[in-house]
Amino acid sequence: MERLTTFCTAFVPKAFLLLVFLLVNPAYAENITLNLKDADINALIDTVSKKTGKNFIVDPRVKGKVTVISSHPMDVEELYQVFLSILQVHGFSTVPSGNVIKIIPDASAKQAEIPTVNYRAPGIGDEMVTRVITLDNISASQLVPILRPLIPQHGHLAAYARTNVLIITDRAANITRLAQIIKRIDLEGDNDIEVIRLEYASASEIVKIITSLEQKDAKDAPASDRPILVADDRTNSILMSGDKSNRIRMRMIVSHLDTPLESGGNTNVIYLHYAKAKELVPILTGVSANITEVKRPQGGTTRIPAAGNKVSIEADEQTNALVISAPPDIMRSLQAVIKKLDIRRAQVLVEAIIAEVSSTKGAELGVQWASSASTAGSNVTAGGISLSGTDSKAINSFNLGSLQQGLSIGHFTKGTIRGLLRALASDVKTNVLSTPNLVTLDNEEAEIIVGENVPFITGQFTNNTTTPDNPFQTIERHDVGIVLKVKPQINEGDAVKLDITQEVSSVQNDTSGTSLTTNKRSIKTSVLVDDKQIIVLGGLIKDDLQETVQKVPLLGDIPLLGMLFRNTATDLVKTNLMVFLRPEILRNGQDTFIQTNSKYEFIRKLQQARREEGVGLMYDNNAPVLPKLEMRLPVPYQETDEDINSIKNIINDNRAEE
Repeated sequence: MERLTTFCTAFVPKAFLLLVFLLVNPAYAENITLNLKDADINALIDTVSKKTGKNFIVDPRVKGKVTVISSHPMDVEELYQVFLSILQVHGFSTVPSGNVIKIIPDASAKQAEIPTVNYRAPGIGDEMVTRVITLDNISASQLVPILRPLIPQHGHLAAYARTNVLIITDRAANITRLAQIIKRIDLEGDNDIEVIRLEYASASEIVKIITSLEQKDAKDAPASDRPILVADDRTNSILMSGDKSNRIRMRMIVSHLDTPLESGGNTNVIYLHYAKAKELVPILTGVSANITEVKRPQGGTTRIPAAGNKVSIEADEQTNALVISAPPDIMRSLQAVIKKLDIRRAQVLVEAIIAEVSSTKGAELGVQWASSASTAGSNVTAGGISLSGTDSKAINSFNLGSLQQGLSIGHFTKGTIRGLLRALASDVKTNVLSTPNLVTLDNEEAEIIVGENVPFITGQFTNNTTTPDNPFQTIERHDVGIVLKVKPQINEGDAVKLDITQEVSSVQNDTSGTSLTTNKRSIKTSVLVDDKQIIVLGGLIKDDLQETVQKVPLLGDIPLLGMLFRNTATDLVKTNLMVFLRPEILRNGQDTFIQTNSKYEFIRKLQQARREEGVGLMYDNNAPVLPKLEMRLPVPYQETDEDINSIKNIINDNRAEE
């Protein structure tokens, strides 16, 4: 039979050889031996279809010559598996689709409807399948870089982190091999986490010491082999992660360091950055009085405070430091309180806007009459009319020095009737805008005064003689101007509570010089306003109209003619005053720098403009100008050693994952 097969292979076309071989040998209808050399792959597909009873749909891209060397017969199942291997060698795959099987290139197979298998039915041989493998102990994303080189280019490998699974599309045999590799890798490790509670030493200090040692001794060691230590200051414990050998070694170091001091106590000097040491002493003394080590008697529930917990807290004002002597557990609690209190306090910039617009109008018209007769060479007034607003001296002598304001027209003849007409109109407008600014710390009262210290006469004494004896005059001085007192309180968020006292005062014009009259407007209130928002505190709106008429009875009521016996004065005063406030929270040095720089440059530009304008009658203009402000923008955040170590640990973890 073998001679016949060899003879036919040499002289009969390869495609026809297989058909003749099966027809002339009915004994081998079920068991087939394949020996092919450069046979057309489509002929092989046709033969396998007849022997296995499977229907195939062949992609037009499926072409090529097949060579198979076999020495023993195969049954139908073995024939089909050999057929799948032949397709795999030539870059083709089978994809079941109902009652037919599609034969397509490998590059298109993973997007087709290939079967999804599991560990119970993983598929056979070179069948293209998809399998989902669940991991229990390690991360699926960490296995992807390890398994990627074992997957052919036409295959697919992906990790789904939420359920920690791997999705693999490839030949069933290769996926089975990968599953065995994953099973050996996905094992429980000894990287447990231990919690070591300290009794005497500080957890943060122990972690710093051990971390420094590990960084020096394990520079070249992989990040995965290095232990990770984290301090929990609240419970004074150390959380340790790593393999068992490293954890045993670290535990021994911690046990040697966690020993009581020989003196039985602990004294620390803590330098403060922002708070005042003297102000913290009563607070810490009260806190330490409530922090006592307690113990429970056996079988009881009553807590008994332990003796020997003496705490001493002193303040050194020169260095702004606290000197604390206390047991380690109380010392840790006090350090935590100091850390919370010794923080940079926010500041508040308060900008007050005082706007006043006023208008005063007045009008006056009056006539004065007088008559006199000459007696013994002198003038004596025999009668006349004197009303408010006019001056009798003016009508007697018509002296320019004794005339009042306004237009005065009179007739003066010695020994005859004299008359004086006076008319006056006034219009005064005032527009005052004041913007006092003030910066203060949170919960600290501040005051700014911009004005004058004006003297007020309170008493005087003099003798009615030509040469007075020891005359004297007493005065009091008062601040007249703008006064702003404010105490801010920053609430949680951006709201600011302000306790405000606002006063605006001024001195009226005084002609006598002996008494002064002041105008005063003040507001005292508490308000709540958001950061950088404007709020109106209050204001004054005044509209005062006053008309005064003085006349001679009967004569002043005569139409037209009565105007010669009347004096009319009208005053109209309108005042509009509003006070606004705008707080801005300065939480850090950067905010303070921005505000300071903007106002500094504003004043500097005004001085530069004045220098450019020059000063009259001077050749050399050396008007003073502020120097250019050179300030470094403060760094809002400074990294500490703990932050740097945390960042290094994160980088090492990322490298380990990669």
